[in-house]
Amino acid sequence: MKKLFLMLAAGMMAATVNAQALEESKTFFDNWYIGVNGGVSAPAKHYKVLKNITPEASLRIGRWITPVFGLAAEGTVNFGKKPKYDYIYDNKTFIKNFRVSLLGTTNFSNWFAGYTGEPRTVEFIGVYGLGWQRVLGGIKKGDGVKRNWWTSKLGLDIAFNLGAAKAWQVYVEPNIVYNLETFTGVKFNLSQARVGVNLGVNYKFGNSNGTHNFKTAQLRDQAEIDGLNAKINELRADNNAKDGKIAADNKQIADLKAQLAACQSQPKATAAKAVAPKAVETSLQPIVIFQQGKSTIDAAGYASCEMISKYMKNHKDVKVLVRGYASPEGNAELNQKLSEARAQAVKNALVKRYKIAADRITTEGAGATDKLSDEIDFNRVAMFFVK
Repeated sequence: MKKLFLMLAAGMMAATVNAQALEESKTFFDNWYIGVNGGVSAPAKHYKVLKNITPEASLRIGRWITPVFGLAAEGTVNFGKKPKYDYIYDNKTFIKNFRVSLLGTTNFSNWFAGYTGEPRTVEFIGVYGLGWQRVLGGIKKGDGVKRNWWTSKLGLDIAFNLGAAKAWQVYVEPNIVYNLETFTGVKFNLSQARVGVNLGVNYKFGNSNGTHNFKTAQLRDQAEIDGLNAKINELRADNNAKDGKIAADNKQIADLKAQLAACQSQPKATAAKAVAPKAVETSLQPIVIFQQGKSTIDAAGYASCEMISKYMKNHKDVKVLVRGYASPEGNAELNQKLSEARAQAVKNALVKRYKIAADRITTEGAGATDKLSDEIDFNRVAMFFVK
């Protein structure tokens, strides 16, 4: 029994190691199988072994917890007439006895060589566990002798996995079944072991992973992970740029509303003292935001240019001034050139990409400023004004 428990513990440890690279079972009904087997058994030690061979048949239902360790329940019946040496039971039934067992299974091939992603063509599987047996028929001699006792089983399945999906498994199983209870005072000792050889077939049900067996997880290498992280950072940067554009647009709207309110609050000029109103620039809503020190238009900037182009195509008589700005960091002369370059880059995009006539667009570099927004990044822009 001690060896049996050590085998179970070792199997569970191996199962843990092998399960690390497998897809997790999505449902309790994964990795189940059902099978039947049949063969013969005989007493392990008796001078009339060949004359006391009896046929037997079993039904087995099991589940693999990992590619190494599993559990199964098995029901077995023995057939045949009473053996000549049996002085205890007078079997007059077709079924001599039956046994139910709870078995552990260990796939030694996967334990020692690892699981490769699908079953091997040939595998060696240990079968071991405890059971309960009952003998049928009436007692002929030996008053007080029980007909029920506990058993233990130890076997080795030499299994062949067949089919493209390897859903079918055929195996040959040499085994030994030992009676754990000893009966004394009778001529024949029922506690002796019986050896047998069975031929069986199992069918493995389909799993949620689309196969009939365990499936290894698709692992990502570090280069692929780094590429995905870079893509995430790129999308995050685009999203931040769009948020910045929205904030800049809201700031511009607030400024225009303030200017309108200021104009409306001024008293109207009398006819005698009328003064020609100062021309007020009319700005268009879209703006183009640039990275620090850059005059290159990104995807969000082209979206703003496209909106202006559509406006100009719908209003053929409109001319637009593109005014570039730079944030206040750095040299004033360099910021002046950078603001001019940003305005010119926007004009080039409108002319070359969106087919707007060049004479309808003028550019101007306003140099460095911190007046457009409290956020430094939102001062690195190009804005549109109707002339």
